[in-house]
Amino acid sequence: MKNKTTATLSLLVMASLVGACAAFAADDESVGVGPNPQLPPPSKSLVPTVDIAPAVGWPQGGKPKAPAGFQVTALATNLDHPRWVTVLPNGDVLVAETNAPPKPEDAKGIKGKVMKLVQKRAGAAPASANRITLLRDTDGDGVADTRQVFVQGLHSPYGMALVGNELYIADTDAVVKVPYQPGQLQAAGQPVKVTDLPAGEINHHWTKNLIASADGAKLYVTVGSNSNVAENGIPAEDGRAAIWEVDRASGAKRLFASGLRNPNGLAWEPQTKALWTVVNERDELGNDLVPDYLTSVKEGGFYGWPWSYWGDHVDDRVKPPRADMVAKATVPDYGLGSHRAPLGLAFADGKLQGEFASGAFIGEHGSWNRNPRVGYKVVFVPFLGGKPSGPPVDFLTGFVSDDGKALGRPVGVAIDRSGAVLVADDVGNTVWRVAPAK
Repeated sequence: MKNKTTATLSLLVMASLVGACAAFAADDESVGVGPNPQLPPPSKSLVPTVDIAPAVGWPQGGKPKAPAGFQVTALATNLDHPRWVTVLPNGDVLVAETNAPPKPEDAKGIKGKVMKLVQKRAGAAPASANRITLLRDTDGDGVADTRQVFVQGLHSPYGMALVGNELYIADTDAVVKVPYQPGQLQAAGQPVKVTDLPAGEINHHWTKNLIASADGAKLYVTVGSNSNVAENGIPAEDGRAAIWEVDRASGAKRLFASGLRNPNGLAWEPQTKALWTVVNERDELGNDLVPDYLTSVKEGGFYGWPWSYWGDHVDDRVKPPRADMVAKATVPDYGLGSHRAPLGLAFADGKLQGEFASGAFIGEHGSWNRNPRVGYKVVFVPFLGGKPSGPPVDFLTGFVSDDGKALGRPVGVAIDRSGAVLVADDVGNTVWRVAPAK
């Protein structure tokens, strides 16, 4: 039986790669981009397109490429799968060194086993370090000279937010908090649970992010779906594909917005003070469906998943259909193109001049379900009047080698005290710092 399963897996992987070679997209990265993106008809196949850049890491001295006038330095290297970064008021940087928790039910079946192999190829297989590390650059040269484990023993931590003297952390199954005093290198106490988050034996999208309201009274927490398009059943999606609002004092929570397949980055738009997020949309409808997106988050808004996408475009794979849900689906603000896997989101704070002064920096982790590949870079979407005002501009590239290997993959992005852009690279095990050249 073991040999038969192994043979079946090998055939499926080979078929996937053949499908990848056969299902070429038009090499036009503008498809699916903008406030009114072009949406081609769905394209389904027995075996989905699989085309992923195998993870190899950076060669000695290697680094990504920034626009003219900028320099790239490694704030810290040799980290353990860094996924998220948060800048503290004193300039210290917290890095979540983390990965997926064990998900025994998610890897069952032939498709689950194939996806596990794909994740390993992409560099997503290492066990989670389950810690947050503090980086401090005391001499201002763009390289951290102090590195200290701030808190450990977490459960696949991801998002972080400091409110007063408490640091809130989004573990995969709960929001927890630890005490914080300015300048300290290590949390003085153990994590205390604030509220539970949906998780379980499948926990398909394990990453949870959070952000605090301006007054610190509320936390907003992202929870991705438990599947691609509810193939595990609607009951398995209870409380998922959503953004929750958590009362910080009591831990009580309510659904703030729903129908968001896998929201990750959260940020407050500086001019309007509106909450924005980036969302990974569904797979296996073709190279150019469905556009991932950047959108403001409307309180009580429903964004379509799983029954529809981009408003009223019905996904007929979902049974039973729900015309009532499709009818109330909110159209996102801005398409980023399909399969780019946007994760990080940070708004420019005005310290970078020129074309990067106003807009959103987005870390695109990169596609697996599209050929040619897309993403694997940090882009910048310009804003004017609180809304996207132009096409995405490449900001940090070069994460894929000329022969198609992933040297790195960008995830979380943040702006440091000087206005430089920080990027967590979970394949390169580095936090990059991009600043104006001196």
